[in-house]
Amino acid sequence: MLWTFIAEAKLLGAKPSNVPIEHNHCLALTADFLFPHPDQYRRLVGHLIYLCFTRPKLSYCVDVMSQFMQASKEAHWEAALRVVRYLKGNPGQGVLLRKDCDLQLPGWSDSDWVGRPLTRRFLNGWFILLGSSLISWKTKKQQTVSRSSADAEYRSMTTVTGELKWLKGLLHSLGISHSQPI
Repeated sequence: MLWTFIAEAKLLGAKPSNVPIEHNHCLALTADFLFPHPDQYRRLVGHLIYLCFTRPKLSYCVDVMSQFMQASKEAHWEAALRVVRYLKGNPGQGVLLRKDCDLQLPGWSDSDWVGRPLTRRFLNGWFILLGSSLISWKTKKQQTVSRSSADAEYRSMTTVTGELKWLKGLLHSLGISHSQPI
């Protein structure tokens, strides 16, 4: 499926990219011309949204690109093509659950304000591993405006803690005892 997706974007002969999106991108503030084929942009971003279920590394960049579905510009199209070139260079990346897992549940969270200059809302993100395998992740724009970055960080930690407690309960209901700290 991935190669048909790359062929549909007409990037079979393109050079692969090392990262899916540029660091310190300014896609929200671009002043380019409108992209002449908005249906093509929507279709491409729709494919990328589908791929986010098994490739969590794409979540942030696809979230950014999906905000411009109604008024996509040339820079947004180029950013979407960069993600496809990244996929071309990393075809085997995805979620892997290993059988020799040590059943530890480490979780990480972070919050970012600088990435949303238009809305001024913090972006919360977190992920949880089971041993060395990624099992849960989420990136979400906060519904309320935080007064400080510490407040946004605490909200993010609260969310990941709730998910960790739920996963520990899920493991218990599956008959897997998890006595280690999370």
